[in-house]
Amino acid sequence: MDTMDTKYIPDNPYLLLTPGPLSTSKTVKAVMLRDWCTWDDDYKTLVEDLRAKLLALATKKTEEYTITLMQGSGTFSVESIIGSIIPPEGKLLVLANGAYGDRIALISKTLKINTIVHNSGELAKPDLEKLESTLKEDRDITHVAVVHCETTTGMINPINKIGEIAKKYGKVYFTDTISSFGGVPMDISDLNIDYCVGSSNKCIQGVPGFGFIIARKEEMTKIKGYARSLSLDLYDQWQMMEADRGKWRYTSPTHVVRAFCQAMLELEEEGGIEKRHERYSTSQKILVEGMRKLGFKTLLPDEFQSPIITSFYSPESEKYNFKKFYDKLKEKGFVIYPGKVTKLDTFRIGNIGDIYPEDIKRLLKAIEESMFW
Repeated sequence: MDTMDTKYIPDNPYLLLTPGPLSTSKTVKAVMLRDWCTWDDDYKTLVEDLRAKLLALATKKTEEYTITLMQGSGTFSVESIIGSIIPPEGKLLVLANGAYGDRIALISKTLKINTIVHNSGELAKPDLEKLESTLKEDRDITHVAVVHCETTTGMINPINKIGEIAKKYGKVYFTDTISSFGGVPMDISDLNIDYCVGSSNKCIQGVPGFGFIIARKEEMTKIKGYARSLSLDLYDQWQMMEADRGKWRYTSPTHVVRAFCQAMLELEEEGGIEKRHERYSTSQKILVEGMRKLGFKTLLPDEFQSPIITSFYSPESEKYNFKKFYDKLKEKGFVIYPGKVTKLDTFRIGNIGDIYPEDIKRLLKAIEESMFW
């Protein structure tokens, strides 16, 4: 069977309007019909080509950075970074304004790392003045971490300004770019980022199964022996991939990697990150305008909003029930996300993945037809 033959791939019963996993193309799914051997040179060549292409997406200064692939979800890769880059005497400052910033802090504390958290609340951006004053006063802080696109709300955080302040005080800077990498243009060198992380099932539009860590080479050479986990040891994984050109230490998700390579090709065919960002932004604008016409209110002001996912207040009606609303939309071919904001009644709609403006227009019609309250 030809690996690109899609006739055996069933049509999706619904589109996933979520921040990942997300709807993928038939061609991404089709390439998983072939099996691969993790030790084989063909597969390792595939991995090395993928590493080079991802690095080129991240920065023009590819000679200053390196990339490591890590099995598991994006959170596994975040834990690999937190658990591998901070020395025993190190101290991490986490800027949190949502569930994923909180998760970084939880990982760090679980690993018994000295951790402090600046929590600005889910509806506000990190307090930059507080960040600067803290770094000035607390010289024990060695690392600063923040989420770029906080999908709890859809907030886009000012990673450029945070990076400037972190570097002003000589701190190692980690940015969780899981929900933005591949969908929002950036050059991590310009942003002063030392470590960032992405996932196979986000804006590059692959399927779940691995993450990737892009790191400044100079910093990676310093972290040998810091890891608090065997399987999530970032340094050892990097060394294996460097020494055996594409070899993973333990069994790699071969089908997922092959699907991701196809997704990378489709990103290139679309016109790269700039064009994908344009599509996401167009879809998000159509969504917000249409929802406001239907009487829905956005949680965030437009200037805080990313093109990845949008949070909406639930209707102020006793008849409204999210599960019933969800089920009606699912019957019409769309799956949305429940809210994740702690104290407010919301729901979320994402538009990343193999989703186009025409799909958003169909969604808006389905929402109008599903308003039972």
